[in-house]
Amino acid sequence: MSQTIVLPGDRLYLPESSFVTLGPGIASSSRSGNSTSDSLIFIATKLGVLSSVKGKEKARIWVETRSKRYIPAQKDLVIGTIIARHADGYRVDIGSAQMAQLDALAFESATKRSKPNLKIGTLVYGRVTLANRDMDPEIECFDPSTGKSEGFGELKEGLMVECSLQLCRQLLKPKYPLLLALASQVKFEIAIGLNGRIWLKASSVGETIALKRVIAGVNEGKVKVEKDEIVKLVKEYLA
Repeated sequence: MSQTIVLPGDRLYLPESSFVTLGPGIASSSRSGNSTSDSLIFIATKLGVLSSVKGKEKARIWVETRSKRYIPAQKDLVIGTIIARHADGYRVDIGSAQMAQLDALAFESATKRSKPNLKIGTLVYGRVTLANRDMDPEIECFDPSTGKSEGFGELKEGLMVECSLQLCRQLLKPKYPLLLALASQVKFEIAIGLNGRIWLKASSVGETIALKRVIAGVNEGKVKVEKDEIVKLVKEYLA
């Protein structure tokens, strides 16, 4: 799908046979009144650029905007901070207007007798499972199709960087050069949240801080996303 600028209320037509996941800025609508049409109708809810990523079986579409506040969308990957505990789970700050709910059983191998014991302030990596305008969002920290964590769950140690929503989406694209350039110099773990948060962990505190400084520079527009410049900066920060 070619990128086009859309306005709130614009209708977006996709073939009925397409399997798509709707991202931020797009809402589903009723079927067209034209009986000869085989299309489902989707409505743009934001001003921005219509973007898409095609997978092997499904495609994901969303409206890329310059919004600073994160609005939860189903299946979004997010990084959150535990801010409260209750009998059935946790309340998590994911940067949206409402706090997210995280069930204590929404972890790998969690049972009523064996639940994770997360402290306030703990970082977690999860997926949004419920995102309705009039309800608190809900997240989970495991892959329900496998029952395994698949990288979700508590994020231990490391550092979190707050970035623009646009940069986080760019980093999830395989061809975006920033992470490839960083990985050529330092081995590290990373979790990218579509809510404008990135978690990093390298083998040493110094390397982790160097990675954070480079990403923060790119986010602020002070560093160009070019391999030579990024490699040079990493070496300078590690010197």
